[in-house]
Amino acid sequence: MEAEPGDVVIEAFGCELPPFFVERMAARQTAPVWINLEYLSAEAYVERSHHLPSPQRSGLVKWFFYPGFSERTGGLLREPGLLDERRMFDAERWREAHAVAALAGERVVSLFCYANPALADLLRQLAEQPTLLLVTPGFAAHQVRDQLGPALRLGALRAIELPHLTQLEFDRLLWSCDFNFVRGEDSAVRALWAGVPFVWHFYPQDDGAHHAKREAFLDRYLSGADPAWSAACRDLWRAWNGCGVWPGWPSRSQAEAWQVHARLWRDRLATQPDLCTQLIGFVHEKQ
Repeated sequence: MEAEPGDVVIEAFGCELPPFFVERMAARQTAPVWINLEYLSAEAYVERSHHLPSPQRSGLVKWFFYPGFSERTGGLLREPGLLDERRMFDAERWREAHAVAALAGERVVSLFCYANPALADLLRQLAEQPTLLLVTPGFAAHQVRDQLGPALRLGALRAIELPHLTQLEFDRLLWSCDFNFVRGEDSAVRALWAGVPFVWHFYPQDDGAHHAKREAFLDRYLSGADPAWSAACRDLWRAWNGCGVWPGWPSRSQAEAWQVHARLWRDRLATQPDLCTQLIGFVHEKQ
């Protein structure tokens, strides 16, 4: 193979480099800065392990770099100007342009999830008051169609299946909603920047490790929050992730408190340098 290492080598998400490539790294006159960019988690080990060196048999040093939610981590992906765009965004105009305009009095909820047995409970709950459910392609659309039938309606709930969206348009989908259900790490970060209440569907793992990840995030996300609504939030997240019975939808006052909290959390995260800025700074420090 012709691949040659550069001045910086980033090994992402636990995927090890092939031995021939490591040999070429070690043979360079100047060793590259080798970074192991890890998964996103709020667990305590992230802060302990961030920036730690890992000496290798080749004589090289690999550096652990962890994205995260605190000042003692590598931060989150955030493009320059993202929050300025968010502040200027017109949700109604975006929905009208995409033929998904809400009717008067409808709350707007997005759905992006893995296969989820709790979906039936969620749909029944949403159907109790006027709701427009914007459904992404794939697992979400297939399950909603199975539950609601071709009319995509139940009680006061109406659902619309969306086409595949670009990353930019997915952001705007999240910005246009009152509540977002998202799956996986990348979409959870985009939901945080949206600054509205959301529930994160963690990728299910056979050993149950996703439950520890969920609780670690909730402990951090809900720290200092009002006990009444934070308990409702935690129960909803747990049920959506297959842990506990369906708790029902948060009350109006709880939803309003959650909205305020989501904006405050977004604004606090925005005071930290973003992931790319921190990565570049770390590389310059090690070169």
